[in-house]
Amino acid sequence: MNEKNPFVFVVDDDAPTRDSLKDLIGSAGLNVETFASAQEFLTNPRPHAASCLVLDVNLPGLSGLDLQQELAKLGVQIPIIFITGHGDIPMSVRAMKAGAIEFLTKPFCDEDLLDAVEQAVSHSRQIEQIKTRPDDEKKSSEDGLSSVISFSEIVGQSAVLRRAIKEVETVAPTDSTVLIYGETGTGKELIARAIHNLSSRRSNPFVKLNCAAIPTGLLESELFGHEKGAFTGAIAQRIGRFELAKHGTIFLDEIGDIPLELQPKLLRVLQEREFERLGSTKTLHSDARLIAATNANLAERVAEKKFRSDLYYRLNVFPISIPPLRERKEDIPLLARHFLEKYARRMNRRVDSIPAVAMDAMSEYQWPGNVRELENFIERSVILSPASELQPPLAELAQQRNFSTTLSQRSPATRKEAEREHILRALRDSNWRIGGSTGAAARLGMKRTTLGSLVKRLGIDRSSYNGELEL
Repeated sequence: MNEKNPFVFVVDDDAPTRDSLKDLIGSAGLNVETFASAQEFLTNPRPHAASCLVLDVNLPGLSGLDLQQELAKLGVQIPIIFITGHGDIPMSVRAMKAGAIEFLTKPFCDEDLLDAVEQAVSHSRQIEQIKTRPDDEKKSSEDGLSSVISFSEIVGQSAVLRRAIKEVETVAPTDSTVLIYGETGTGKELIARAIHNLSSRRSNPFVKLNCAAIPTGLLESELFGHEKGAFTGAIAQRIGRFELAKHGTIFLDEIGDIPLELQPKLLRVLQEREFERLGSTKTLHSDARLIAATNANLAERVAEKKFRSDLYYRLNVFPISIPPLRERKEDIPLLARHFLEKYARRMNRRVDSIPAVAMDAMSEYQWPGNVRELENFIERSVILSPASELQPPLAELAQQRNFSTTLSQRSPATRKEAEREHILRALRDSNWRIGGSTGAAARLGMKRTTLGSLVKRLGIDRSSYNGELEL
């Protein structure tokens, strides 16, 4: 494996998709070879060892799952990322059980694919390192491999973070429900993945869903699935997330946003392990482990009768609180260097140092968007840096600091209006684009879906501002 520029193989029968994936993965500084079929992949000489295989499930002739099984028979160890259509989901479940690293459903976000490729390359690198060690070290290293991978993206050495990781290690081997508390951008999904990877379910699917990102009318179908004809527009059967996560882990982010009328069904699947697809009377079973996350105070929502108390108690079996970045400032330099290395490699840039004045400014800043805001800031800084030394836009931090101070001094009503204006300014500055490295979500240190929900909640009407929001 080429340590500096690993090889990624792409197998997809659609030529435009192959070209698009080659350009996207190549933009991260990786070498890419493409193949039009599983047969071509197996028969053509491959002079380079691959760190990752991006594989379409629905291939003509030999399917993606068949290719995975053939490679296993040949003893070829390549971390596999499946890309699938909705109709391929049952096959994807079998693929995950057979050891695939990740699967992404079309259309998927470019960043999700690049993150999955990065995880796979890291996995490959660790396996290669183990192979070069003496035999008496190999077994213990292999036994601990899943633990190393689980925490590869959780960077920091602060006492509060170490305490959270200790809780992860305690609860992971059990099947208990976990509720992760933390502000937006603190890394709740990373914690959920670590719990899954340290559990006995790690060879089964890790299925995630952001409850705030799904319209209320579609959330039940996303969770439990539906039959063809169950409602207008249901032109085919759909497998829900609980069915997909059978024997694995389901991660429900922003669980506080689940509507009251749907909460009894979620409680039932947690207590009875059973559910029905929309439009069906057949009872299905799922033993998926639930990990939930929220940035809201669920106890307060229970008191306000916006969240069922019985569901809250069922979820709150093992709570884990993820500290905000402002409470672990000693981790900021480590995180900054980690993200610098990540994005310099992804963009094939030779940016390898951070000036002391910039590091001091970042360490002083409160980071209301937490780790995600810092990551977005470093990514933007790498884009703006023409030389080997990082040149971050420190004026942005000063502007944000002034906004945060002003916001904290206002009443709740005026604070909401100030937040609305702040988001509007970010939308205008990014030409009304929400996603991408230069979009409003990146500027604000938020997920694209979180900002979309805030835009809706704050009543920002795109037509009133002579602009169309671009996701």
